[in-house]
Amino acid sequence: MATVKEIPAKLVAELRARTGAGMMDCKKALQETGGELEKAIDLLRQRGAAKADKRAGREASEGLIGSYVHHDGSVGVLVELNCETDFVARTEDFKALAKELAVHIAAAKPLAVRIEDLPADVVQRERAVYEK
Repeated sequence: MATVKEIPAKLVAELRARTGAGMMDCKKALQETGGELEKAIDLLRQRGAAKADKRAGREASEGLIGSYVHHDGSVGVLVELNCETDFVARTEDFKALAKELAVHIAAAKPLAVRIEDLPADVVQRERAVYEK
């Protein structure tokens, strides 16, 4: 296994750029994989999934409603965005995210709000395309 001094900073930076993980996490992953970039990426992905599993049971009881109404009034979207703390829900970044999600939903022009509301012929056509 490689030591800290054997892992070049350039490799750590490349791993960080490719994964978005923290610098120390990248360095540790490269150490554990002997400096192999692809193995380090896989290791970081596994750890990320494990962290997500730990948080899966937490209740996201705080949040806000984001909205978007098209300038001509033809489309309107409300989106509920939840988080774990009111501290996060009050940040400008969180509010901007809720607004952006509402805009993107409007732009996507969804056919239904819930999968159960989709017309059966649309579901059948999409299923046939996917199976082929």
